[in-house]
Amino acid sequence: MTLNFFDQFMSPSYLGVPLMALALTLPWILYPTPSARWLNNRLVTLQSWSLNRFTQQLLLPLNLGGHKWAALFASLMIFLVTLNMLGLLPYTFTPTTQLSLNMGFAVPLWLATIIIGLRNQPTAALGHLLPEGTPVPLIPVLIIIETISLFIRPLALGVRLTANLTAGHLLMQLIATAAFVLTSTTPTVAALTTAVLFLLTLLEVAVAVIQAYVFVLLLSLYLQENV
Repeated sequence: MTLNFFDQFMSPSYLGVPLMALALTLPWILYPTPSARWLNNRLVTLQSWSLNRFTQQLLLPLNLGGHKWAALFASLMIFLVTLNMLGLLPYTFTPTTQLSLNMGFAVPLWLATIIIGLRNQPTAALGHLLPEGTPVPLIPVLIIIETISLFIRPLALGVRLTANLTAGHLLMQLIATAAFVLTSTTPTVAALTTAVLFLLTLLEVAVAVIQAYVFVLLLSLYLQENV
């Protein structure tokens, strides 16, 4: 019986109970909790240093009003990176390949940035819909285009993360299947295919980190326009 290549992206369930909640809870168990001691072990120290560097780099272009989002952005970055990396392990499930989950992250956070802009500086927030110096005949067209681009932003966030991870996992499975089939017939080609699979795995590790960073970075840029 030949399984569908897309079966790996189906949400797992046990006795009819979806295991998505368990998959979303697992990443938080893997990280050590910093203690109140003056000195921590190397793992906690490295974790704290990485978080500080990431937060400093992410909030550099934001003003003081956007620094309130530091904890949220850092938590979201760690959460997405962990989910993406755990999905590369054998016999695991990647929740971030589900468009519904990614849209559940993208839409509320994008909407929060829009609401903050309309509440704190409505004139500047609405001013993004019409560039300065636009000719009068083009004003209605540009307003419509900018409004559409504004509402496409959360869709682009969710689809980008889903498409990149799904394509990478699917390509890895295709190459792994090819290497397994070619082992008995042409071992040389199978060895070359296995080497390509190893390189692709390294690439997917980089993609897992980069896509999580891009997701949070774009949210920070949307926030920068509204604070």
